[in-house]
Amino acid sequence: MTTEAPAQKQEFQAEVSQLLDIVINSLYTDKEIFIRELVSNASDASEKLRHLQLTEKDVFQSDAELTITIEADKEAKTLTFVDRGLGMTREELQENLGTIAHSGSKAFAKALKESEESKESALIGQFGVGFYSAFMVADKVEVHTRSWRPDAEGLVWSSDGKTGYEIAPAEGDLDRGSRIVLHLREEEEEFADDFRIKNILKNYSSFVSFPIHVGEEHVNTVEAIWRKQKSDISDEQYEEFYKFIGKAFDAPRYRMHFSADAPLEINALLYVPTENTELFGMGQMEAGVSLYCKNVLIDDKPEGLLPEWLRFLRGVIDSADIPLNISRESMQDSSLVRKLNRVVTKRFLKFLDGEAKNDTEKYGEFYSKFSRFLKEGIVVDYEHREGLAKLLRVESSMVEDGQTTSFAEYLDRAKDGQEKIYYLTGPDRAAIESGPYLEAFQSRGLEVLFFTDPMDEYLLQNLNEFDGKGFVSAASSEVELDDESAPEAEGEALAEEKQTSLCDFLKNAYGDAVEKVFVGKRLVSSPVAVLSADDGMTPQMRQMMKAMNPEESLPAAKVELEINPRHAIIHQLSAAQESNPELAQLVSAQLLDQALLSAGLLEDRTALLKRGYDLMEAALGKTEG
Repeated sequence: MTTEAPAQKQEFQAEVSQLLDIVINSLYTDKEIFIRELVSNASDASEKLRHLQLTEKDVFQSDAELTITIEADKEAKTLTFVDRGLGMTREELQENLGTIAHSGSKAFAKALKESEESKESALIGQFGVGFYSAFMVADKVEVHTRSWRPDAEGLVWSSDGKTGYEIAPAEGDLDRGSRIVLHLREEEEEFADDFRIKNILKNYSSFVSFPIHVGEEHVNTVEAIWRKQKSDISDEQYEEFYKFIGKAFDAPRYRMHFSADAPLEINALLYVPTENTELFGMGQMEAGVSLYCKNVLIDDKPEGLLPEWLRFLRGVIDSADIPLNISRESMQDSSLVRKLNRVVTKRFLKFLDGEAKNDTEKYGEFYSKFSRFLKEGIVVDYEHREGLAKLLRVESSMVEDGQTTSFAEYLDRAKDGQEKIYYLTGPDRAAIESGPYLEAFQSRGLEVLFFTDPMDEYLLQNLNEFDGKGFVSAASSEVELDDESAPEAEGEALAEEKQTSLCDFLKNAYGDAVEKVFVGKRLVSSPVAVLSADDGMTPQMRQMMKAMNPEESLPAAKVELEINPRHAIIHQLSAAQESNPELAQLVSAQLLDQALLSAGLLEDRTALLKRGYDLMEAALGKTEG
């Protein structure tokens, strides 16, 4: 033991008062954070000692275990933190606690990164700044400490956090480590209560790697399994941790556990729940992934840590690169958090893509519950749109009813030279297949995707292409099909001059309701079909807009009418132009309304129904004659 030096009173640096004000009043959002900081410092000191015991021969030995003890005294209005870790010398007290801007731990961590053992260490935080958070609740702080060095002296550092600090020899022999005593202000007496301290510790420090005791109780009993090797964790442990961190009762549907060293140091354990509670009408799910730094909670619901559309995930992301003192207000502005967001999101999308390929049935069950989140991501998240598009699944004209396909599989089956991805929207598969638009594609062996979810309308507005192939509606007038691949047409086509005459007749009959009437080659068994003239609003979108604004009338849909020159009705309508113009007008109007109905564009069906009776009457009258 060295000769005791007298008590030393020292003033803080000139800027310390200003820095203290920032730390106490601005740096932290919640006062209770000081407990997290002091526990982190104790864990840091213990971890450093554990490392030194492996690398140094002369370490002051202690019979005490590497634990962290917290003692609350209501009568004395004190809160004490005890660790048996590294401790500090007089010089280290001056360097670490006398200069707020300096960080002993930061310097130590930098040195460790240059050593071979750096990956095995678990250092926490920047000691100087975190320590001074104690002055948010205390008007005096004492640090009783003895360094790990064999000849170190016992010392007491004390300060009111305003004028300066004093370092004096400790009375009696001190054990290795530090005992920090907070003399609480009157208005902060709540922190001298064991129950209050336990609740805070369970929230912020459940996964600190050293035992934490409050009184006789060991409070951090849950292991931080996300920092362990996968091979060391059983399925039962994974499931129990999911239930703990997610406050869940079910088993997880998926789990993703990974570690990375670059571009950030990350240890993450993420779970997909079995159920999507939003489908039960329980409101929007809250984000369920917590942010940690070396086992210490930064924020249990951090904004911007993951995209909003990943709010269904549960679990932990732990990064040593995130500062402990980051506030909720600055979270979204942090470039580190944004980088975490990108890295973890891309990793999760890659994980889902692999699961989809490895077990299609299991992925299909996941997709049926959680597809809305993926689609939401495509609408709002341009950066991850390509990765999300790989995960989408839809029915199509070439898969069995109830089965789905991916866009990649669609393109694998596509014909050589096909430059477009064809699709149709509708309320369900049966409605799409009963319409006239599939005829031309099926007859040419072209696959058409079926989008039946109302959200698909917004999806398709934002998903313009996949793998360089553009999406185009099979009901669009812009579609150009290869005549060479068309099958042999059945029936005799209407003479060309009669085709022209009938098109003119119909255009005059429809007026502005139809942009164009033309003879096409896509129809097989249907006499006519309306095609979208691409006004940017599909039939399903129009229905949603009408439902949201029932008082406002929408502009008339822009459509073109294609006629099938081989269909019997078209032949008979052509003949009726001259022989029975009144009947021809009636049939023409009925054909348009039925085509609009099939396309989902007929808003008023009254005329369609009445006209149907008129046509029945005309047909029966002809029979009687």
